[in-house]
Amino acid sequence: MLEELERRNYAQTTIHAYIQTIEDFARYFHRPPDQLGPQHIREYQAYLFRERKLAASTVTQRLAALRFFFVQTLKQAWSVADTPYPKKTQRLPDILSREEVAHLIDSAQTQFHRMLLMTLYGTGARRAELVHLQIPDIDSRRMVIHIRDGKGRQDRDVMLSPILLQALRDYWRGLKRKPTHWLFLGGCRHAAPHPITPKTVWYACQKAALHAGLEHLRAQPPLDPLDSPQSLAGHCALSHRRPRRTYR
Repeated sequence: MLEELERRNYAQTTIHAYIQTIEDFARYFHRPPDQLGPQHIREYQAYLFRERKLAASTVTQRLAALRFFFVQTLKQAWSVADTPYPKKTQRLPDILSREEVAHLIDSAQTQFHRMLLMTLYGTGARRAELVHLQIPDIDSRRMVIHIRDGKGRQDRDVMLSPILLQALRDYWRGLKRKPTHWLFLGGCRHAAPHPITPKTVWYACQKAALHAGLEHLRAQPPLDPLDSPQSLAGHCALSHRRPRRTYR
């Protein structure tokens, strides 16, 4: 299956999610996945909703992984009628006011977290895109930031505000060890040769929101955040209560 995914140039995040799904599918039935069939898929789908309480979008991704495995790897037929994709619930995103966004950013636990939140809000980048920003991606001459290999394996440019540019310069000057490739280095004291992970961004936003007292935010799964810059709060998982109001 891995070879089939790589041959089709799937994103690494998709490959990882698909492989994990097949492993979980086999683990649930205690049998190799090539010995399972449509009835097992239906049971697994019901289990994901009933016991795991997964969202419809997450279950849809799991079914897509299973479909790829059975159709592309095992060369077996797949019946959409027997394994329908679940209906999704469309909800409006939580929108924070400018004052709340400023308060959220100011509530960051560290200067590094503050820089992550400012860049996240200022660019509207997804977490996976943010963590893979490179030094040459900051184009101060054209005042844009290059987003490489974004959703749909597409590159794009986003506007670079003067405020964010100055904050990035201050962040750079304050680093004891200047990175040569990745903008946001991982590891202890941010000195590792690899970038931070998306979960680091999620954690930074969650801690800031809790410290800011924004408990009204609806919980968002760490692997499925809202991606608009106005919905910065969507990157935080705080509580399971429904939002009382929408901020605009």
